[in-house]
Formats: sequence, C-alpha cells, structure tokens
Amino acid sequence: MKMSHSGRKPRLATLGSLGLGLSTLMACSSGLLSGIAQRVAQPPRQVTTMLQFINPQPVALASAMTSPLLFDSVSDFSEGVALVRLKSQLAYIDRDGKLSIRVADENVTVAADYAEGLAMAQAGAFFGYLDRSGSWAIPVQFRKAKSFSEGLAAVQGGTKYGYVNPQGEWVIEPQFDLAERFVNGRALVKLEDTYGYVDPAGRQVIPLALKDAWSFAESLAVARVDQLYGYIDTNGEMVIAPRYDGAFSFSEGLARVRQGRTFGFVNPEGTMVVEPTLTFASDFSEGLAAVLIEGQWGYIDPTGRVAIAPQFDYAADFSEGLAVAQQAGRYGYITPEGVWAIEPQYANAGKFSEGRGRVQIGNQWGFIDPEGNLLSGSGF
Repeated sequence: MKMSHSGRKPRLATLGSLGLGLSTLMACSSGLLSGIAQRVAQPPRQVTTMLQFINPQPVALASAMTSPLLFDSVSDFSEGVALVRLKSQLAYIDRDGKLSIRVADENVTVAADYAEGLAMAQAGAFFGYLDRSGSWAIPVQFRKAKSFSEGLAAVQGGTKYGYVNPQGEWVIEPQFDLAERFVNGRALVKLEDTYGYVDPAGRQVIPLALKDAWSFAESLAVARVDQLYGYIDTNGEMVIAPRYDGAFSFSEGLARVRQGRTFGFVNPEGTMVVEPTLTFASDFSEGLAAVLIEGQWGYIDPTGRVAIAPQFDYAADFSEGLAVAQQAGRYGYITPEGVWAIEPQYANAGKFSEGRGRVQIGNQWGFIDPEGNLLSGSGF
C-alpha cells in the first residue's frame, strides 16, 4: 500500500518499481548465473524497488562470465554487491563482475539490496532475510517486509506491522497498520487514520495524532495540518508552520516545497531561500538540484542561481560526482560543470553507486566505471 499527497512522492511503500536516478532493487529466483548476457530496464528514480518474476528455475553456477557482462536486470551496488538477473537466474556480483553470492533457495522470486548485512527476499507469498552467503538468516514468515535500518526492520506479522532484530526476534510487537524504517532513532508508524513516531523500544515519542507525515531527514519531518504541510522536529514540535501545498524531505540543508503549481526551497528556519517559481525541481544532491525551466532541464545552486543552463531533455540527481542526463533520446553522464563526462549513448542509465553506474545497451543492462568502461566477466 502506498500513501502520498498532491505534489509529493509516496511513503510507506513496501514494494515498488525501479527508477532511473534513484535507488533500485531487483529480484528473481534461485541458482546462479550460467553465462550472463542480458538485462531489462528500470528507469532512474528514487524509490525502493523490486521486480517479480514467474516460474523460477534452478540453474547451475556458471564457470565464466560473458564479456561484456550484460543482464536482463540489475540493481545499484550496495555493500559491495549488486543484484543481477538473467532469465530466471538470480545472484549478486561484486564490483569486479565476479559472482559473489548465490541465492541458495530456488524458490526465491523477489530480493532486495543488502542493508546492514541482510537482504529482504520473498519465496512464495512470504518474506524473510538472506545473509551474505545467500542462505536464510531469518526464515520466510512475514507477509510484508522492509530493509533493515538502525538494527531493526519493519515487517508484517498477521495483519499488523512491528519490528524485528537481525535474529528475527520481535523487538516491537506487531500493532501498526503501516510502519517505516528508523531514521535517527525515530520510525514513522500509522494506526487507522493517524501517524506518529516510535523509538527503538516501541515507545510513542510523537503521539499518533498527525493526519499525514513522512520519515525524518536531517532532524525534520514533513507533517500535515488540515490541508497544508509544514515540518516538525524530533520532539513533535511544529518548527516550520504548515503553509505549503506540498512539501518534501530536507536534503543538504534545504527542502523542496510547492505553492500552487510551482516549486521553491526553504531552509530549516522556514525562510524561502529559492522563491517558488520553478515548474519542477528535484532535491539538492552534491550541491546542485535538477530543475525544469521552459521545457528543458538544468541545475541550480543553493542560492537559486542557474549553475548548469537548461539544455537536457531529462536530468537526474548527482551521485559520486556524475549525473545522468538525456539528449536526443540517449543517456550519458555530466560533470558538475555541465560537461559530458560520458557521452549520451545509452538507451537508459542509472546513478553511480560504489563506483559503478547502471546502463542499458539495447535490451540489456550492464555496469560502467566513471570513465565509461563497460564491466566484463574479467573486470574492466
């Protein structure tokens, strides 16, 4: 189930679909790679994501990778590995393209990136968590599950959500209709029609009295009063008055807000730093925010000054010094100066993570390094 408000991205989602500029999770079945050579697209976006595939089949471990190394689908690198899929085969590779983790249970149809050493995975209708060997660390038993954060994971036991530790023990008994991950010792939860926050012991540190809210980011969280949005602190105090039609999480000291149909940015004191005149904008990342100006994408700095002139058909957030941008239907990567570091040549592309970027070549996906070299079975 997803919840959102006008002009805002969804919260409290359990599964989503991959995106081209934001985080990506992927999934599939057992076995491992038998000769790896294909990859299906997931456009870049920032949402937690998974793909589901039907009728997985066990396969033998491949003795060698192909060159170049291409798959049906891939995720971003996380904790040193990336989830990859070739037909019904599911595995994790390392940054050199070597097979790193074999998913032991051939019934696994959905898996996520590793977080705090564990990866959420689905077998049949239920979820559990894989360890770094690809075996079950927490056996399949939950109806829904989310990745670990600050030592706890939100899972659904029966019809309610609670939190378990890495041993699979209930730390907060299932009692909520929805639950989010912990951020700075606070987790957003929902019961019936109201939202609040609990601490790692399950105590309500902010009562369930809000009609809409988001997880904390940089010690502030979006909250709604009547039909307008403002920001609360970790004590539940409204520190930025609810006066916006839409609001987003803080990132690098600024938060994107919407007034009417246009966007601007406020600081933690609630001062409008960038006036709400933008047709659309993304959050700040590495000192720049992608903005839409007269039908073209460019970037502004934290003062609102145009840092990279609008010239792209699409532009994503910067990550590890590079950002995906699109021109003439092809995707490449630009530097913070707006210069092409990797020329637009791909059918699709995703952000750089741990030194590797996802790129689509035809109907397949692979990885490149910051110089644009394609990963092969023997490295670059």
